[in-house]
Amino acid sequence: AIGFFGVNARRHVWRKPGTAHHQANTIPTVKHGGGSIMLWGCFSAAGTGRLVRIKGKMTAAMYRDILDENLLQSALDLRLGRRFIFQQDNDPKHTAKISKKWLQDNCES
Repeated sequence: AIGFFGVNARRHVWRKPGTAHHQANTIPTVKHGGGSIMLWGCFSAAGTGRLVRIKGKMTAAMYRDILDENLLQSALDLRLGRRFIFQQDNDPKHTAKISKKWLQDNCES
């Protein structure tokens, strides 16, 4: 099989006991070069919802906009109706007044 960085094949080697970690008996790997990517996504038993890439540092206003543009549409796409449980952690952006107000205005019955 061909992988992203070459062939993904099982390799067999013959070596003396106790030499498995000697440099001559190891295969080099590709190391991650650093950096990061932040995403917002949602899922349910019915499937996966939208996935959004967040560029730059996310603020509470950006988070509210992501919810506004994606949360209810994902529920609609997944045919969840308005009866679903939305869970998130206590990140400050999630608990900010602007985020709480959006949730109260759009999700609570």
